[in-house]
Amino acid sequence: MACYERLAERIRDYLNHRKGLEEKRIFGGLCFMLNGHLCCGIEKDRLMGRVMPDRYETLLSKPYARKMDLTGKPLKGFLFISKADYRMASGLTSWLDEAVECAKLKPPPKR
Repeated sequence: MACYERLAERIRDYLNHRKGLEEKRIFGGLCFMLNGHLCCGIEKDRLMGRVMPDRYETLLSKPYARKMDLTGKPLKGFLFISKADYRMASGLTSWLDEAVECAKLKPPPKR
């Protein structure tokens, strides 16, 4: 799980200055929440990112992006990104930028 832990550290480094950051173990992996909203995560060696609905199809057309499908029914607004695209810092940053923007624009969750 060295790859998994290294990716988790890279995500933590990117998100560490943001308020409302929380980590949870879900989807058989690790997820990062911002202000109560799922932002991004790791499942096996794939980065999972939440994206704005109006950007979903555009981002899905990128070569290393795939629909997030854990049960046979893809989750709209969530993508898996393969290691080939997040290996470089610029690739990871661009995906995390998308995920953070999506989480920031969500209304506060009802408690």
